[in-house]
Amino acid sequence: MAEVSRSGFRPRGVVEGATGLTGGLHSQPTKMKLGRQSLYAIDGLLVLAAQPFGKVMLLRDIARSRRVPESFLAKIFQKLTREGLVVSSRGAIRGYALARKPKDIKAKEIFLAVEGANLFDRCIFWSDRCADSNPCPMHSRWKKAREKVIGDLMERTTLADLARDAAK
Repeated sequence: MAEVSRSGFRPRGVVEGATGLTGGLHSQPTKMKLGRQSLYAIDGLLVLAAQPFGKVMLLRDIARSRRVPESFLAKIFQKLTREGLVVSSRGAIRGYALARKPKDIKAKEIFLAVEGANLFDRCIFWSDRCADSNPCPMHSRWKKAREKVIGDLMERTTLADLARDAAK
């Protein structure tokens, strides 16, 4: 029988009596990963970062240049606008521009704007069940690593860094 830890935590996919890889922990893996919205947000912001600072671009042109669905990108750019990463222009040229220079926009801000405030609190092992109140067996170790490695990496990485990497 599958054991339940002392905390009562049972990962999704664990079936009573399951042995081996089928029906066990490996049957329905869940991971902390970024969604398509984050990829499209980065794509759109890279287009703006390649322009002179303050240049307004039509959403249609941003979407076409990266082959991103315009309607989906519009929803993403609403989030980026709300979080102060881009500004929308309603004048003669309707579109978007970066709100700050690429060197002043952190990757962490982008991902939090799109994925939500709890992005960096998610467990990479059993994200649908793991929390401080119901920790998985790896919870305390992941929490320490997450803060040191991922938090620091996202805090140090800027849109300018991503633009430089994309140009290589």
